Amino acid sequence: MKYVADIVNTDKAAGRSRKYKIIFSPQKFYLCELVLEEEGIYGDVTCDEWAFYLLPLDDDLLSMELPEFFRDFFLEGDQRWTSTVARALRLLNSLFGPFASVAGLGRGAKMVSEVWRELVEESEGDSQARRPEISHVFLMDRDVDYVTALCSQVVYEGLVDDTFRIKCGGVDFGPDVTASDRSFKVLLNAQDKVFSEIRNEHFSNVFGFLSQKARNLQAQYDELKGLKQEHRLLSLHIGACESIMKKKTKQDFQELLKTEHSLLEGFDIRKSTSYIEEHIDRQVSPSESLRLLCLLSVTENGLIPKDYRSLKTQYLQSYGPEHLLTFHNLKRTGLLTEQAPGETLTAVESRVSKLVTDRAAGKLTDAFSSLARKSNFRGISKKLGLIPRVAGEYNLKVPRDMAYVFSGAYVPLSCKIIEQVLERKGWQGLEEVVRLLNGSEFSLTEPAVEESPGGAQPVVLAVFLGGCTFSEISALRFLGKEKGYKFIFLTTALTNSARLMDAMMEAKT
Repeated sequence: MKYVADIVNTDKAAGRSRKYKIIFSPQKFYLCELVLEEEGIYGDVTCDEWAFYLLPLDDDLLSMELPEFFRDFFLEGDQRWTSTVARALRLLNSLFGPFASVAGLGRGAKMVSEVWRELVEESEGDSQARRPEISHVFLMDRDVDYVTALCSQVVYEGLVDDTFRIKCGGVDFGPDVTASDRSFKVLLNAQDKVFSEIRNEHFSNVFGFLSQKARNLQAQYDELKGLKQEHRLLSLHIGACESIMKKKTKQDFQELLKTEHSLLEGFDIRKSTSYIEEHIDRQVSPSESLRLLCLLSVTENGLIPKDYRSLKTQYLQSYGPEHLLTFHNLKRTGLLTEQAPGETLTAVESRVSKLVTDRAAGKLTDAFSSLARKSNFRGISKKLGLIPRVAGEYNLKVPRDMAYVFSGAYVPLSCKIIEQVLERKGWQGLEEVVRLLNGSEFSLTEPAVEESPGGAQPVVLAVFLGGCTFSEISALRFLGKEKGYKFIFLTTALTNSARLMDAMMEAKT
């Protein structure tokens, strides 16, 4: 707003007479108008709002393209985007009829749910006459499950995102993929027939599938001109696979995955810590080293003080003291914390309870931000069976559960919670899990609304506040096939471990 005010005031000083219109999207904030008034140009401009809430990236994926939500809400405590998400839900509610059942977990999810219900009540009757098409809605905060977002992705779509950065449903494949001096922008969605067959597959299965498909297509290529587009896309995906394999081999990807799996299982932590120290000493990317530190912290429920100080010192010496603020941010969000020496679980719970009460009274503290999001991953993992126990090698070609998205080592916590709540039709029987997840769960049902109208396949809207990964999308697509659900995804933005770290970093690299 100050930038706009400078333009207007410069024009006025130069005697130029113009009309000014400011269009806010997705919504206009009162604070913006306040700044325009303070700058003395409120009367010189007209303001409008383009209520653009949802961008359909695919048949089952809607994004609000608000990557700033994560930092604004979970770090800064800024709640302005919660009403934007609530309006998006209100829009879906009006288009597809009333939701039969709504459940959620997290502070943000609860706020969004409350604002959404108020909006629905204000326009009562608008969607009630419509036949409901979405039977279940589940809202979840990103900070409920940091572990999944911090892990390396190994399904094809996730790996493409980690390697090339998918933006707004598209990706730029450079010369290393296209085998030419040109780059190609490719839209990655269900319209790409090749991509739709491999997007949810574990990467180990993809190259063999593409090679076989290439041989089959080559035999028909000259006869059917309609296959030319498919052939071009196939070549690009083969090039992408080769590029990914080169990069991952160079980075010793298997050793990295082995370390991650050890952290998830809580096995050989000393060896994993040494691997992270070596990572830092070799000055591998600051973001990647920070991700591993955060994964160590979140899986171990915080670092013991000695390790915290040592690893922090090594990191600052390797990458520069300007990252001090980054560590402060990570501590506030609960991504990288230090265990309080000699503090019992009962004492922690007592302090959390007091801080929750203080927050309800409007006293938002830094201590709440870090302490209330203290991870209890080990306990949660045990209660929900997140680490599969299988005899022999996990079959990645014919997966048996959602753990395949992490090579059979780990079932994404966020997806497991959604599965359990759908099975139990609420939170009953999950009280201990909820306690370990710091509460803020809710469940709402509309008794007058059919859960699965006309015997149709139940449609579940999974809403992620603060970002959703492609691994989670693949896992829930798998769950839908297994259990007979159709999943639709709504997220504030697509995310991965690098984006998560970028949002926390103060020293831009």
